[in-house]
Amino acid sequence: MNTSRTILPIILLLLFSACQNSNTQKKDVQVEQKKYSQIKAESKMVWIPGGKFNMGSDNPDFPDAQPLHEVTVDGFYMDEHEVTNAEFAKFVEATHYVTVAEQPLNPKDYPGVPSDQLVPGSAVFTPPNGQVHLDDALQWWTYVHGATWNHPFGPSSSIKGKENEPVVHVCYEDAVAYAKWAGKRLPTEAEWEFAAQGGKGNNKFYWGNELKPNGKWRANIYQGSFPDNNTLEDGYAGVAPVKTFPANPYGLYDMEGNVWEWCSDYYRPDYFAKSPKVNPKGPEDSFDPDEPTAVKRVQKGGSFLCSDQYCIRYKSGSRGKGEITSASNNLGFRCVKDKTAADKN
Repeated sequence: MNTSRTILPIILLLLFSACQNSNTQKKDVQVEQKKYSQIKAESKMVWIPGGKFNMGSDNPDFPDAQPLHEVTVDGFYMDEHEVTNAEFAKFVEATHYVTVAEQPLNPKDYPGVPSDQLVPGSAVFTPPNGQVHLDDALQWWTYVHGATWNHPFGPSSSIKGKENEPVVHVCYEDAVAYAKWAGKRLPTEAEWEFAAQGGKGNNKFYWGNELKPNGKWRANIYQGSFPDNNTLEDGYAGVAPVKTFPANPYGLYDMEGNVWEWCSDYYRPDYFAKSPKVNPKGPEDSFDPDEPTAVKRVQKGGSFLCSDQYCIRYKSGSRGKGEITSASNNLGFRCVKDKTAADKN
């Protein structure tokens, strides 16, 4: 869901590079944010034991996830679900953090763009009125002025009543900032995939080989004709509250669908061919041949917009990628934590 800043139209640049200002700023906390931050969201971390597993995929649709290779990861703690609006609000109240999507756009970064278009915001999925060709994402993504983590659809929207939904419109640095504040970090891609498998090994989906075991949806993904006709068979047109769908054997929720999740690894399509066998942490830099100048990190798990018709990378072993200054209303994160010396005793 990302794009080059130099070769595409300005509207696309604004849509996918909305969070271009990388300087963290401070401002007074809004009364609304204070109200939400008083809500205590149920949250815990679960122990992921670590071990050997086969990482990646032999699915020809995922060439950047090949070869399938054996990896060993140490044990770690992982959030049982995505970071929620309520949890992120506590962070904002405590630190006065301003997400990148809320920060002013620098005209120097957008030569030739009219000043009235340089308004902070983020990308929001906006279904078209009818079927469209799937080669033009602008037909279902809109850059919405004022769309932020606490106003997910624009200034007139809020997260009231959505406190236990995953926080969205967070760029990579926003996720890193939250993780540091919480005494945690973002997972490596290997840690994330090991945890998603739940000790069950490689299957077509992280939950197994059937799309709908016993006729029930196991994840919040898209049903119907993308992008204009969501039949809502799983009950949700957008994000679902955390813990709505069944947990995996490790006790983790939404390791597929709902929202994409940031990982700490830089993205390179050739990395698996030379990845270390023990605790790989990703390449030293980023490279995407489709957008050579963009700096990208790995994203995992897919979102509520994924299906076999479009965005099939919710499937086991597949890899997503995201430009680090981009955000949208289908992108969030969860955190991990290393085992401490006290835990080892």
